Amino acid sequence: MNPSASSTPHASPDVSAPAQDQERGGRFARLPVLAGRGFIPLGLAARLPLAMLTVGALTLVTAVTGSYAVGGAAAGAVGIGSAAGAPVFGALADRLGQRRVLIVAALLNAAAVTALILAAYLVPDARDLAAAVPVLAAALSAGASCPQVGPLARVRWMALTSGRSGRPGDLDTALSYESTADEITFVLGPALVGIIASLLSPWLPLAIAAVLTLALVPAFAVHPTHLAVPRTRRTQEAGIPAAAAPASTAARLRAAVAIAVPVLAMVCMGTFFGATQTSLSSFSAGFDGSELAGLLYAVMGLSSAAAALSVAYWPRRIGLRARWLACAGLMTALAPLLLLPDSLPPMIVVLLVLGLPVGPLMVTVFGIGGLVAPAGRLGTVMTALASGIVAGTAIGSSVAGQLAQTAGYSTAFIVPVCAAGALFLLGAAAAVVLRRRP
Repeated sequence: MNPSASSTPHASPDVSAPAQDQERGGRFARLPVLAGRGFIPLGLAARLPLAMLTVGALTLVTAVTGSYAVGGAAAGAVGIGSAAGAPVFGALADRLGQRRVLIVAALLNAAAVTALILAAYLVPDARDLAAAVPVLAAALSAGASCPQVGPLARVRWMALTSGRSGRPGDLDTALSYESTADEITFVLGPALVGIIASLLSPWLPLAIAAVLTLALVPAFAVHPTHLAVPRTRRTQEAGIPAAAAPASTAARLRAAVAIAVPVLAMVCMGTFFGATQTSLSSFSAGFDGSELAGLLYAVMGLSSAAAALSVAYWPRRIGLRARWLACAGLMTALAPLLLLPDSLPPMIVVLLVLGLPVGPLMVTVFGIGGLVAPAGRLGTVMTALASGIVAGTAIGSSVAGQLAQTAGYSTAFIVPVCAAGALFLLGAAAAVVLRRRP
């Protein structure tokens, strides 16, 4: 678990070794030098339970109750809980330190997931929403207690790349990896749930997720990289790249607007994701295979993940503002192509191309979030960005689902088109908000 460069993340690594590693492995070879070889696989695996939770709740509750309405409500409760709980855990991590907060969250989440499994089987007549309140409450608790491994890992990378051991481009490389890790887990998680539930039992995926949480999240929590992140009262001494705490009311208002823009962007990004996934379900149902929607959505996820990795090699002269406008503009131009296909092969091509600007845009928005975060509030802002995606996904799924039900999948695809356009407008707003920042 110890970082390979030194016993703590604060120590400066040997100059010659990183140079040799970078020559052999490219820019991504810098990441194990900064954080240690064990951090990357641990951070990847520790976020998998969260990726399994929503689909796992949907699968279990639907299978036990026989009601899609109750199953969907349980999945929605997980999303609402996660969106509400993430910033709370982020703020606590800023003040108390990541290690303590993550360990407590792991224990609470394992207990809540266990309660969800028991409630699904023990609550009588849960086919009715009113009778299923205990099940929904357990699902809400499971979502609210989710350990926020991905956002807090980004906070660690921002701290690790800001010190004397960091180099220009290291943060872009780390955030590129993190976006790819998110894409991988959120494709792999639902796939694992489907395989395990269909071959064995619908309760088993959630049980496995609880066990993984207990095993992996504490290991992530105590990894030495957590020492790189100062608590709120020590942030001013640490030199973390976050905005200084504003003093006047006007300055606080400007800081709030600067944070609101990337958070709203993540809401729009989540709306794009949720609406696309739901619209694809309606689209693929016309081919007697609604289960194909997950595979179609994975096509966009894979191209998005690959493009996110490429950001590490983009020229640094392309600033965050220009990158946001370029990627969001490309999304806005490509999204209307979703309205054209009437068969599977053209849709696969559209999704493959559409995913290309998505990953880089997510990397950019997380980078801007780190830039505008007030001193000592980096964890709060990173978890708020993640919550925005969750909340937006619920919004997009709901609106697109209603449109697909009443007007067909073509009308439902208008929702991701509008979400892409909103991302471009927010990019223009970000250009104004950030014009005085480096």
